[in-house]
Amino acid sequence: MGRKTSGCLVALLVAALVASLFANLCFFAGRGSTAPDPAHGPEDDLEESIVHPSKTRSPHKIALLELTGIISGMEPGSVSPTAVEDLEVALRKAAADPKVRAVVLRIDSPGGEVTASDVLYRAVRNVRDQSGKPVVVSMGSMAASGGYYVACAGSWIVAHETTFTGSIGVIMQSLNYQQLFQKIGLESVTFKSGPFKDMLSGSRPISEAEREYVQKLILQTYDIFVGIVAKERHLDEPALRSTWADGRVISGKDAHSARLVDQLGTLDDACAKAIELAVAPDAAVVRYKSRFQFGRWLELLGRAPLRRIELQLPQPAAARLEPGRPYYLPAFYAE
Repeated sequence: MGRKTSGCLVALLVAALVASLFANLCFFAGRGSTAPDPAHGPEDDLEESIVHPSKTRSPHKIALLELTGIISGMEPGSVSPTAVEDLEVALRKAAADPKVRAVVLRIDSPGGEVTASDVLYRAVRNVRDQSGKPVVVSMGSMAASGGYYVACAGSWIVAHETTFTGSIGVIMQSLNYQQLFQKIGLESVTFKSGPFKDMLSGSRPISEAEREYVQKLILQTYDIFVGIVAKERHLDEPALRSTWADGRVISGKDAHSARLVDQLGTLDDACAKAIELAVAPDAAVVRYKSRFQFGRWLELLGRAPLRRIELQLPQPAAARLEPGRPYYLPAFYAE
């Protein structure tokens, strides 16, 4: 019995030693992977996977990229600090690769933050205008508001008949809890340098001057959105304002009739269009994915419990919206 007990203890000590060595290797590998390297950019952390191979082993490629979920500068990325920067990196990689003849951008997003949407719109437009490579947008279940904003940078837009798109507008909300404070006997005390410093505070009613000022900001952002749609889609801006640009969500079929998209079809149709525009009939379709890194794995592992909790909450998209921040989103995502 004594020998068996000592044998178990030795086995446990060896297992603990191995686990300790592995943890230390992960730690130092994680630290090493984040060390700055002037010759190494985030594009180098992306590798290709083949979606559809070339039948003739042509060197030409079509890069299939994706924009999914709410567009936010707060969502973590896989090779960059944020998911928005991840897509920028992928777009730069596709633009710089001479073998990539065109890009297909798959969008399945209800929209998101105003600035983040504009950043991605400009990144897609840079690929289209500076590299000369066509960018074909393929809309999934939803490409609304900020998702449609980004789509407007494409050379060609393909949507399903049942895609929810449009929602050309801006929304900002604030929560007023003054009456709740009164019921429970709480009072907010604020010291401010000017009358607008605590604008949109939920502890008091909004003043008329504040209401007018916020509405002016919203309309400025809305003007940019409508102007981009009118310019990119070659539409009359006053007519657009009086019809489809009132914030409504529309189907892909109606969007095609309104010339907000170019074609009704699937992702395969979008890839076929990209091959046609690029004049690369035998091109393979490739997708980028991040290389495995110990440091990134440990970082994401540390965030995993919090992200699982977020996914279990009802209406997670609405829970992420911040009061006082403008969004390109359908109204039902902000309730």
